[in-house]
Formats: sequence, C-alpha cells, structure tokens
Amino acid sequence: MHITVIGVGHVGLVSAAAFARWGHEVVGYDDDPRKIDTLRSGRAWFHEPGLDDLMRAQVEAGRLTFTGDPDAAFADAEVVFVCVGTPPLPGGGPNLSFVEAVGRSVVEHARRDTLLVEKSTVPANTGKRLEQVIARESKRLGNGNRIEVASNPEFLKEGAAVQDTLHPDRIVYGTSSAWGRDVLREVYAPLVEQDQVPVVETDVATAELIKHASNAFLATRISFINAVAQICDRVGADVSVVAEGMGHDVRIGHRFLQAGLGYGGSCFPKDVDAFAHLAAQVGYDFQLLEEVRRINVGQRHWVMAKLEQELWHLDGKTVAVLGAAFKPGTDDLRESPAVHLAKELVDAGAEVRVHDPVALDNLAREQPQLPGYPEVEDALDGAHAAVVATDWPEYTALPATTFQERLAYPILIDARNVYDPDAMLDAGLHYHALGRRSIDTRPV
Repeated sequence: MHITVIGVGHVGLVSAAAFARWGHEVVGYDDDPRKIDTLRSGRAWFHEPGLDDLMRAQVEAGRLTFTGDPDAAFADAEVVFVCVGTPPLPGGGPNLSFVEAVGRSVVEHARRDTLLVEKSTVPANTGKRLEQVIARESKRLGNGNRIEVASNPEFLKEGAAVQDTLHPDRIVYGTSSAWGRDVLREVYAPLVEQDQVPVVETDVATAELIKHASNAFLATRISFINAVAQICDRVGADVSVVAEGMGHDVRIGHRFLQAGLGYGGSCFPKDVDAFAHLAAQVGYDFQLLEEVRRINVGQRHWVMAKLEQELWHLDGKTVAVLGAAFKPGTDDLRESPAVHLAKELVDAGAEVRVHDPVALDNLAREQPQLPGYPEVEDALDGAHAAVVATDWPEYTALPATTFQERLAYPILIDARNVYDPDAMLDAGLHYHALGRRSIDTRPV
C-alpha cells in the first residue's frame, strides 16, 4: 500500500520504517527541513537503539522516502498516519491543533480516497471532531474524495521502540466502516501473518480510549509501588522483595513494579493529565489519577529530604546527578524526573553536575543552566553527594569504591534501587534507597 506518515518523531519514524519493512511504499513527511535532511542522510535525529539500521535498510530498498513537500507526501497516499505532537495545555488537556492541521492538509492535498489514521495519542471523540473538520474543508475546497478517520494507537516504549513495533503484543484499531477496517487489515496483514499478533478491532472512540486507559493504568502501577516503598521505609521492609512476591501472582505480574524516582517521558505524565481532563469534561471526578500524579511528584521530594538530612542544607553543596534522560535507552528529556530533580536542587542553592551516557547534547540545548559532564568520574569528583536518577546500565556497573574514592562525602542516594544495599553499606557509604535497607534502617 501507499502510506504517508505525518510527523517523524519517536512514533512516526519508527512506524514508517516498520511499514516499509512489511513491504509498503512509505513517505515520511515533516515540516522541519533539518529533520528531513538528517533522515535522508540515513540517521535518525534522536537516539533509539536499532532504528538507524532499520531505517537505512528500507531507504536503500527504495520503500522509504522523506519529504517536506505536502504535495509529494499526499500524491499517492491511500493511508495517512497522524504522528504529530499533542503537547499538554495549561489546563491539563492536550493541544490538538497539530492534529487538526493534518486533517485540513489531507483535504487540501489528497488526490484519492484516503484513510486518515490517528496514531498520535488523542482523547476519545477526537475522531468525531476530525470528521467535522474534514467535512467542512471538503465542502469549502470541493474535494470529493472519500476521507475517513480511524484510530490506531501505538504502544511502543522509548528505548525499545523498534522491538515493540516489529513485534507488538497487540494491534488495536478503530474504524467507522468496513472499508476502513479492511484497509487497516491490509496494512497489518504481513505482521499478523508473521507473528500471529492479537488484533482488537473496534470503533474509533473505543480505540482512542484504550490508549489513554493503558498508559494511565501503567502509571498507576508505578505510583502504587512507590507508595508501598514509602511504607517499607517506615516498617523496615524491602520493597524489591515485596514486588517480587506480588509479581508471582498471575493476576498482578512483575512489570512496572520497580520503585524509584517516578515516571516521566512524553507519554505517562501527559496522558494521565489528559485522561483526568477528559473525565472531568464528561462529568467524572477521577480522583485516583490525581493521587497517582501526587505520588509521582513526591518521589523527588523524598530525594530532596534525604539530601537535606545528610547535608543539613543544600546551599553551596555540590550534587552529582547520574542520569538526565527519563529512562535508559533514550536521549529524551521530556518530563524527566532526573531533570526535574536537578532543577529543584539548583533552586535550593546547590551546584549540580549532570552525567548521562547519551542525553547531554539535548541537556545543553534544552536545559543550559544544568552543566553536563561527559565522564561520570568527573561528575563525582569532589561532590558532596550523588544521586542515581536514571537506571542506566553504566551506573549499575559502578563499584562502591568509585563513590567512596571520588565523593567528598560518601553520600549516595539510590533513587532507582539499582545497587545491593549491603555492598554499599559495607563499603562505608551513607547509602539511601527507596523502601530498602539503608543507612537509616541498618541494624547497629
């Protein structure tokens, strides 16, 4: 099929490369010429493991091209996937102006019947609003082509986006007609035949809601185990063992039960807010999600409290923050708990040194007030304390002696629970972990 993907970010670019791998003719469109130039050179403009190789193979095979010209993008398109940003508005809802703009553009440039597919995360009933825009614009411009809206939410994880896209645990799409359903069946036929992936076929509003409900539930699991970790701190229990015991229950499972600094990124914070906003719009007070957000922010407060407990005050103190990306495997700083923590430390008067294996270029561009250190040892040297804020493997591999020898004071806040508490304490570190044995709870 002839597929156009609008927006070449984390979702759009990976999706475009995957569609091409499955044998479709794919055009990736973006109005940022710098991104298009980078992609044409065979490189992604962001860090995602395995993406460059996947993309380059499809470009060389002639199945994937990139353009900044809308006429070229829509000329042959049978299916248009909307992969533009939906950034949060001050009130908590998403900004859907970019999605609306794609709807208008499709009407202006479409030369054949076209299925317009929402892959950007949007609230339920966005499809209805898009249909309204399309109907009005079609009448205004005299475009008689059939342009129908469908929803096909993505469920990829940054850092594992290629694997998640090529081998998903389910495919969800919602359509309003048999024609739209058959088009999406054809798009995903190679994947379904190859991996026997479960497919959920439904209406547009239900498909839209599945995405928000999924992310809100996963965020809830993270906040739940972080709340349990706070209880563990107070009773002397080990949250990692509690999570293991819970996870063996087949009704619960082990995933997303890792206590730590909290969730971040482009999806969970925005989608929790958007789902709560949607609930309020339709008259339901989703108080559970309010508590999920409160607990998530509270994780940073726990770190600040531990640092103040150890250092008395933070004014003039030097703190090494290990990690800037919101999770390992990506250079994405959006809503990163590590960045939020670093900024709070600066506001408290501390000198902050940030290390990250891949995200320092983005840090320098987006948060120039936070100095980045290319070598972790340089960030640690002479600092009064260190905080592990992102659970990169590079930090897990650091021995206790590295902290003991390089820090001015042997204070380590393990905000991702990546170390063996006994090993850190035996090395003489003032070690604090969330809901695990630490300097506060170790028997005298």
